[in-house]
Amino acid sequence: MSKIKVQEMTEIIKKQIQSYEQDVKLENIGKVLSVGDGIAIVYGLQQAMLGELLEFPKDVKGLVFNLEEHHVGVILLGRSELIKEGDLVKTTKRIFEVPVGEELLGRVVNPLGEPLDAGGSIHAKKFLPVERRAQGVMQRGSINASMETGIKVIDALVPIGRGQRELIIGDRQTGKTTLAVDTIINQKGKNTICIYVAIGQKESSVSALAELFSQHQALDYTIIVSAGASKEGTMLYLAPFAGVTMGEYFMEQGKDVLIVYDDLSKHAVAYRELSLLLRRPPGREAYPGDVFYLHSRLLERSARLSDKLGGGSITALPIIETKAGDISAYISTNVISITDGQIFLEAELFYSGIRPAINAGLSVSRVGGAAQWKAMKKVAGTIRINLANYRELESFAQFGSDLDSSAKKRLERGRKTVEILKQDVHELIDMPTQILTVYALSEGHMDDLNIDQVKRLESEINQGLQMNDLGKKIHSHLVETKSLPDKKDLDHFITGLKRLV
Repeated sequence: MSKIKVQEMTEIIKKQIQSYEQDVKLENIGKVLSVGDGIAIVYGLQQAMLGELLEFPKDVKGLVFNLEEHHVGVILLGRSELIKEGDLVKTTKRIFEVPVGEELLGRVVNPLGEPLDAGGSIHAKKFLPVERRAQGVMQRGSINASMETGIKVIDALVPIGRGQRELIIGDRQTGKTTLAVDTIINQKGKNTICIYVAIGQKESSVSALAELFSQHQALDYTIIVSAGASKEGTMLYLAPFAGVTMGEYFMEQGKDVLIVYDDLSKHAVAYRELSLLLRRPPGREAYPGDVFYLHSRLLERSARLSDKLGGGSITALPIIETKAGDISAYISTNVISITDGQIFLEAELFYSGIRPAINAGLSVSRVGGAAQWKAMKKVAGTIRINLANYRELESFAQFGSDLDSSAKKRLERGRKTVEILKQDVHELIDMPTQILTVYALSEGHMDDLNIDQVKRLESEINQGLQMNDLGKKIHSHLVETKSLPDKKDLDHFITGLKRLV
């Protein structure tokens, strides 16, 4: 009897040994030494990686930001007030990721990809790391397609190509955000995904912007990433990196993306705040030494991929705020040196009624000419010189000096050029209308018109291209070939419209 029991017990023990699975978890655990201002100093995480996601109590997450000999500096994601000294912290062996994909289109999210609107939770199928390496030289294609903004002065003088990084720079309240917003609205029907990153903006401003996009049917193809003014520096720092990661998902699918960073001045200030809290050595204006690398690694992620990789692109419009028009300030010069050109908005022009208040002399596009429509390149070639001549002559004319007939003619042409380049907020003009308006000016068709008639002729050109038989023919030729049609047809079309003015 006892023998049988021993055999049974032996069998049971053998089965238990066979089915035993090792259930030992090795966890790297640390302890919070101090916490405050969205920053935690954690002791004991010897195996933590830079950029790794950490788990704190009460479901708070953190991001490894500083690696020191005995402790790590962590930026907290979420409610930092729930964390206290002595709390245990675990590593996750995962790099911080954000949700990406079509599910985010039409939504307002925070830099963690969590919804801030009333649209319910977001069920994203894919996540990508926030810190990703920029595309290498051999993965990039040439920038040869135009990013149409619908703003005459930009499309004619400082054209933007798909995959370009064009800085918008100027004092506060000079129309920087308006330019970027109008460019997003103008992408309707152009198969472009838009991402607007609001860094340190008022919540009410972001809400009004979402409403504006909704009115212009632009929200359907736009993601708004918002890190409000009341949020910790952590969120402001992460916002542009989260935005460009969402854009890279679409770029890698061969789509065109437009991303606006509004604005990188506040982003640099947030980074300075985090760095000083983590006791990093301060440099010029108390910014850390790697503030240049901060923006270069962000903006270098904008590119046009080679055709082999699908030919997708990310076009970046970073915004920088200057003080008293000083474009030689530290952060301004840093970002100017990284980007492929800048659009400089001047307060003096803005307050004198010239809007958009773009200074054509200080604004430049280093690659846009290669992406510009051939027709626009041909007709807009002399505008910049005409404007420079006009500014010079205008200063002479103020002194009441007598001008010869040639100078008077140039002065009058300059006035009409300035008038033509003026544009109201959200009043977007398609490329064929822009080209014909500039053509009419440069070929002298407007020399015998007064300022009011010049504006009327522009609206007649816009209508004529849609309703007039010759206008429709010219319009289709411009759209299909991007080059100017026969000069006789153009002159005949404009002369016919002048009679209506």
